[in-house]
Amino acid sequence: MTTSNELNVRSARPPDAQAISSIYNHYVQNTVITFEETLVTVGEIQTRIENLSSVGLPWLVVEDATKVQGYAYAAPWRPRASYRHSVEVSVYLDKDFVCPGTGSLLYSHLFQALANADVHVAMAGIALPNEASVALHEKFGMTKVGHLAEIGQKFGRWVDVGYWQRTL
Repeated sequence: MTTSNELNVRSARPPDAQAISSIYNHYVQNTVITFEETLVTVGEIQTRIENLSSVGLPWLVVEDATKVQGYAYAAPWRPRASYRHSVEVSVYLDKDFVCPGTGSLLYSHLFQALANADVHVAMAGIALPNEASVALHEKFGMTKVGHLAEIGQKFGRWVDVGYWQRTL
């Protein structure tokens, strides 16, 4: 797709599943950013990529000269037919990768892809507090539309989730 500051953003391919799994599983094991509690296999990531691709939704990766350093994707918001024009967006970066603006680079490509798809609304659920994620989503025109108090429990603590929305 595009190269920026030695970073390349492109559509995810099945071989990227190993790197994506490694990036994501750090957050599964060590944070409340995701509510998944068991490690996600490479095969499961491949299935997720294929499922989104099959319905025309983007799954993007950002890579430097050495490896995939992050990813972003849009997934159906809910399974009911009336929600078919709404998606949930997510972005994850390798915990050891330090390159300011990488999340923004991924989201700029993701929102561009969504503008060219049959998508009307993008949603994002953010485990709170998470100032960096809130700032990133608001940078892309998303506004807070809801707050669920203590909706999830992970690592023995209750976690709030805020919802941000943008009409495309």
